[in-house]
Amino acid sequence: MRISETANKNHEELFPNHKSTLKVTDPELIEVFDNFAFDEVITDAKLDTTTRLMVILASMIASQALSEYKVMLGGALNVGVTPIEVKEIVYQAVPYIGISKVFDFIHATNEILQSRGIKLPLEGQSTTTPETRFEKGLEVQKTIVGAEQVENMYKNSPENQKHIQKYLSANCFGDYLTRKGMDLKTRELLTFSMLLSLGGCEPQLKGHIRANVNVGNDKQTLLNVVTNLLPYVGYPRTLNAISCLNEVIPE
Repeated sequence: MRISETANKNHEELFPNHKSTLKVTDPELIEVFDNFAFDEVITDAKLDTTTRLMVILASMIASQALSEYKVMLGGALNVGVTPIEVKEIVYQAVPYIGISKVFDFIHATNEILQSRGIKLPLEGQSTTTPETRFEKGLEVQKTIVGAEQVENMYKNSPENQKHIQKYLSANCFGDYLTRKGMDLKTRELLTFSMLLSLGGCEPQLKGHIRANVNVGNDKQTLLNVVTNLLPYVGYPRTLNAISCLNEVIPE
């Protein structure tokens, strides 16, 4: 077996002149993986390069794959993912994964950006204030999730749990999803990628499949995302995601 011309080309685009030590120590594995991830998968499930790299980065944060995240972040910056987009991916991970799991990725991102001469902090992207975060968050939540669905969530919530619904509106959506830096279609692809990579979040994954449709991402786009993440998350989580996808959007 040898690494295909297409795989080499796609790998070189991300990592120009990179000399892989694993090609020396584990050549059989690298041949299989590179031909699969950098040729077969990319050919069969087309996403534009920057979107593909952004969903992979989101997935790696959810998977807690810090070492590989650092490598792929370098590749993402090489192909045009902007520092602001990178920061927004990391920030958006906080409400879905939790700060304890995102903390190391924030520092790793800062180190890599600074090593490239990028001055921090970047330009602020927040669009809300403490006074407007709930109202604006509720508005974008209804856009993404659906107004009737959100109203039912509030209506059906027990009184002692309504604060969680308010947190979802003000914090998850108001503090994070109202930010500038990328559009809602891209943000929903990131959320979808994080949830399928976490595993055990199938109810939320189904909800965000519907949300993706609400903001204009069709089934084929979601299937392309799942396929591109397969080499990084493995078959069980991939098949679970496809099962959810087929349930919400039947063939």
